Amino acid sequence: MYALIDGNSFYCSCERIFNPKLKNKAVVVLSNNDGCVVARTAEAKALGIKMGVPYFQIKELVHRGKVIAFSSNYELYGDISARMMNTIASLVPAVEIYSIDECFADLTGIDQHQLSDLGKSIKDRVWQWVGIPTCVGIAPTKTLAKFCNHLAKSYPQHFGGVVVWDDWSKDIQHRALASQSVDEIWGIGSQTALQLKQLGIKTAKDFVDADRHLIKHHFSVTTQRTWQEMNGKPCAGLEIEEPKKHIIRSRSFGKAITEIEPLQSAIAYHIASGAQKLREQNTLAHTLTVIIRTNPFGNHQQYYGKKTITLTKGSNDTRVLNQHAQKLLKILYKQGYHYKKCGIELGGIESIHRVQYDLFAQQDEFEHLENQHLMQTLDAINKQFGKGKLILGSQKLSDDWQMNRGFMSQRFTTRWDELLPIH
Repeated sequence: MYALIDGNSFYCSCERIFNPKLKNKAVVVLSNNDGCVVARTAEAKALGIKMGVPYFQIKELVHRGKVIAFSSNYELYGDISARMMNTIASLVPAVEIYSIDECFADLTGIDQHQLSDLGKSIKDRVWQWVGIPTCVGIAPTKTLAKFCNHLAKSYPQHFGGVVVWDDWSKDIQHRALASQSVDEIWGIGSQTALQLKQLGIKTAKDFVDADRHLIKHHFSVTTQRTWQEMNGKPCAGLEIEEPKKHIIRSRSFGKAITEIEPLQSAIAYHIASGAQKLREQNTLAHTLTVIIRTNPFGNHQQYYGKKTITLTKGSNDTRVLNQHAQKLLKILYKQGYHYKKCGIELGGIESIHRVQYDLFAQQDEFEHLENQHLMQTLDAINKQFGKGKLILGSQKLSDDWQMNRGFMSQRFTTRWDELLPIH
């Protein structure tokens, strides 16, 4: 059995934790540079605000006090997510983190009659310990668990936020499937849904009842597996997170950049983030790529620069990677262009435990260990005193590249100087 636990309107719920005045208010969270809506509360949905709508289209509602808008506060959301996942993990045998706001849990060995109570316990504990409202779907397969979660979220008053598939009779299961369009099934995209509807398969029940040979003839292996999972036959177990084989860090600027100093600062920031991820998963990178580009939708002259190097030795040292990245940036940078985005890519990633040193160059190993201790100290200080307390000097060359985030809340859980004051 599997459970799918999902944080309701997660970004908005994170904002509500530290601001009780937001309860029952229409709240939205905006994308990078305050571009468009990426999260909405139920109250915002009731006002007709669609996902992805540009901010300027709801600006008047914000000014009139009908809607409260927040810039994306990814540092806060990431920390709350980690707390939510750790809380869930305290109640179940194993967890697979699927996204920042949802995870699958393995419920193998738990008695069928205890599943509903377990779902309620997960929901209650996450609310009590973290402050995030959740819904829980429990079923024999991951796809059905996702479907149950959708039902729990769609009818919160009826189901109390928890749906256990096997607690229902066949008749109720069929009615539930018949009530939902086929495109509500996890893994059925818009194009596949259109093909299915052309074959007369319009509801989730139609899909479950469809002939296996029909599905096999017309659709991919992925859709065939979805069909099997919706029929209660597991095709995928819990996936334990593997170390990333490719790390990308990039961001669009709040305004166009023409000078090299803001680009140097941005590249250093991205390198620091990527290198920290390498260290978290005990890996080294052997290739490094730097990318800079202008706005493809702008009126200025266009330029796209990209250059990759292979390192002589794998590294997760922020200083080493930044030195190489800054050299690549100087090669790529051209005056007279209005740059809108830059980024870095780390590839050729392998475990730190597979490093082979030169048999006749023991100094390499000592130097590597010394650098590792230095980086571990850097990470420990930033973890204890707040992200960004200890950074590369080049990160402070300029702030011109930073995103526009005019409505950002405090980073309550990760910055000492932004703790919530109690009066």
